[in-house]
Amino acid sequence: MKMRGTATVVKHTGSHYLLSELPQWSPFPAVIRGKTRLESSKSTNPVAVGDIVEYCLEEGRSEEIAVINKILPRRNGIVRKSTNLSKESHVIAANIDKVFLLTTVILPETKLEFVDRFLTSCEAYGVHPVILINKRDLYNDEAVLAQMRLFEDIYRGAGYEVREISTLDGTGIDDIREMCRDSISLFSGASGVGKSSLLKALDPSLNPKIGEISTSHLQGKHTTTFYEMHPLQGGGFVIDTPGIRGFGLVDISPEELSTYFPEMLRVIDGCRFKPCTHTHEPHCAVKQAVESGEISVERYSSYLGMLEEGSKYR
Repeated sequence: MKMRGTATVVKHTGSHYLLSELPQWSPFPAVIRGKTRLESSKSTNPVAVGDIVEYCLEEGRSEEIAVINKILPRRNGIVRKSTNLSKESHVIAANIDKVFLLTTVILPETKLEFVDRFLTSCEAYGVHPVILINKRDLYNDEAVLAQMRLFEDIYRGAGYEVREISTLDGTGIDDIREMCRDSISLFSGASGVGKSSLLKALDPSLNPKIGEISTSHLQGKHTTTFYEMHPLQGGGFVIDTPGIRGFGLVDISPEELSTYFPEMLRVIDGCRFKPCTHTHEPHCAVKQAVESGEISVERYSSYLGMLEEGSKYR
C-alpha cells in the first residue's frame, strides 16, 4: 500500500530532501524520481526549498523515505544564473511571501551592482523584496553614515522599502520578526552580511552557523552550506541561504529589462520610441529622468551594465 500526500520542501542537500506538510512542522526524508529530475533539467536543482511537491510513501519498507513524484507549479521564486556552465539557472527558493536582502555598508561593503541584479530578479519573478542594512551599530563615522544615506536615497527613490537593523544591539529586529509572522520569508545576501546572526536574533532557538569576516579581502566566509527552511517560534518560516558572491540574470531580454526597474517603469510611457533601450534614442523619458535626478545615476549605470554584459548575466 502506498501513502500519498502533498508537502513543502524544507531542506535539500544534494539529491536528498526534507519535506513537511506546512503549516505543521514535522520534516521527513525524501528523494526525487529520476523522471522528475530530467523534466527539470534546465535548472541545476530540479527541486528547490519552498517547492510544493506530491510524494508517495510505501508502507512496510525498512526505510521509510518518500519519493517525490511531481513538482507543483511555482507561484514565484528567486532565480539566478548558475555557476555551473552546463546548466542554465539555479532556483534559490520558491513560493515565498517576502525576500529580505541583507546588505552592509562596510565590513564588507555590498556592491550596488549585486543589489540591483538581485532586485531585478525579484521583480521578474514576482517576489516582494525588503532591503535590510545590517550592522547599523558600526556606522558611526561621518563618511560611512553619508555612504549609508546615499544607499538609502537610491533605493527608496526607486520605490523599495529600506530598513536599518543591528543584530548586536537589536535595532529593528522586533519589526522584522513581526513581518515574518504567518509567512514564508527568504533571507539572502552576499557573504559576510550577517544572515545567520540575524536568524539567531529573530529566534534564539535556531542554531545557524555564524562565520567571521576574512580580513584579507574584507569578505565574508561561507557559513551556510545548504538551503534550509526553519520555523520561527513567533510564527512563520524563514529560509536561510549560502552567501552569494555573484548574481547573474536568467531569461530576461534586453527589451524587458527596464520594466524590472520600478523607477524606469513609472516613466517609460513617455519615451517617443517603443521599444526603447534608453541608451541612444532621442526623446527618451528614462534618460530625461536620470538628468533631472528622478532616477539615480547609480541605478541607470547598473541597467547599462546589464545590457552590455548580456552574454554574462543572461
